[in-house]
Order: sequence, then C-alpha cells, then structure tokens
Amino acid sequence: MSTDSETDQEMPLVAHLTELRTRLLRCVVTVLLLFAGLFYFAQDIYALVAAPLRAFLPAGATMIATGVASPFLTPFKLTLVVALFLSIPVILQQIWGFIAPGLYAKEKRIAVPLLISSILLFYAGMAFAYFVVFPLIFSFFASVTPEGVAMMTDIGQYLDFVLTLFFAFGVAFEIPVATFLLIWVGIVDVQTLRKSRPYVIVGCFVIGMFLTPPDVFSQTLLALPMWLLFESGLFFGAMIKKHETLEAQTASEDQPPAPLP
Repeated sequence: MSTDSETDQEMPLVAHLTELRTRLLRCVVTVLLLFAGLFYFAQDIYALVAAPLRAFLPAGATMIATGVASPFLTPFKLTLVVALFLSIPVILQQIWGFIAPGLYAKEKRIAVPLLISSILLFYAGMAFAYFVVFPLIFSFFASVTPEGVAMMTDIGQYLDFVLTLFFAFGVAFEIPVATFLLIWVGIVDVQTLRKSRPYVIVGCFVIGMFLTPPDVFSQTLLALPMWLLFESGLFFGAMIKKHETLEAQTASEDQPPAPLP
C-alpha cells in the first residue's frame, strides 16, 4: 500500500515535469526554426539595425570589425537574438498553457489580455528605441566627437549597445502591466500609487537621464511616454478593482438572509 501511495503522489509531479520539458522543447525548436529561416539574411538584418548609426557617420567613415571572426559572429549573434525576440509570442503561449490549468476562470479572463498586452508593449518599446531614441543618441554622439577623431564604431560593441537599449526599452514599456498587476494582486492600492505620482515622474526623468543624451528634450521624450504608461496601468488597475468591488457587493446582496435561530 505504501508503494501505491508513493506512486500516486509522484505521478502528478512527473507529469508536470514531462509537460514542462515538452513546452521547453517547443520553445527551443521555434527559436531554432526562426533562426534557420533568418540566417540567410543575417547581413541584411545587421545592416538594418546599424542604419541609425550609419546615418550620422561622417562622410567616408564606416563601421569597423576589430575581431578576426567579428564579421561572421556579430551578424550570427544578432540573428539569434532576433529569432528569440520573434519567438516571444510562442514562448509566452507555452508558459500560459503550462500555468492556465491552475487558474480560476476570473483569473484567466484577465491573464489573456495581460499576455497580449505584454507582447505588444515589449515590441512597442523596441520600436520606440529604434525610431526615436537611436537617432537622438547617435546624432548627439556624432556632434560631440572631438576634432581630429574619426568616428568608426566596432560592429561588436555597437551590437551590444543597441541590444541593451532594445531590452531596456522593451522592459520599460511593461510599466502598465507591472502597475496593473501590483494593484490587482493587492500589493499596493490605487490611492498609494496616486500619492506616489510625483516620485514616479521624477523617477521617469532620472531613467531618461541615464538612457538618453544629456539634454532636456531627449530626457522629456523618454520620460513622458513612461509616465503616460504608468498612468494607463493605474487607470486600468483602478477600473478592475472597482469592477471587482461591485461584483462582491452584488454577490453579497443576492445571498439569502440567514435563518433566524
């Protein structure tokens, strides 16, 4: 009997581990398939990512490769990262499929929009970095290059720099989701966040100071979207909390009165 009891306890864990392995394999296969399809265009992808810097290089200047294998490894690395970024919807879908059975119906209704919003906001942050922030940064760097110094950036260092900014802005644009979750889970309430609004605005400008050139225009251009994203998360968090409160009140009113003793 003890053996059967132990098997009954172990089987759910084994089944979960097997499912987790299957979903991880699906994620890895998705990344590898996308990488295989994109590898032929690796040079074109790098040229596209390098375009914001190349637009501000002095006439006759080019990017350089200081490593022997850099001309091959740098586009290779970029293509792998692009495949990973493009696989994010599939990866999140696999994560969702793994945790969804343990959620209540009400939690599932909220989790699905959150997942979709997270994906779209992450891509929006990357697009914002590429189309808005990169031109500002590289224009500033080109304008402050000392006289007599040739601006010729190494392709490997450039890739590390832009990938860091892509990831930073992608995560920064998740502010509405993070704010919503903090309110929904009950870690903080809406009133506390509203009172903290001045500190949030200052924090947005501090982050903008570190991620953009040292001028007020660039800092404001980054700080304002971050603040507006915080406000949107605060708005939707307050709305869902109000809806849950009304549901709770309605449910309590619909309950029959307790019988008299």
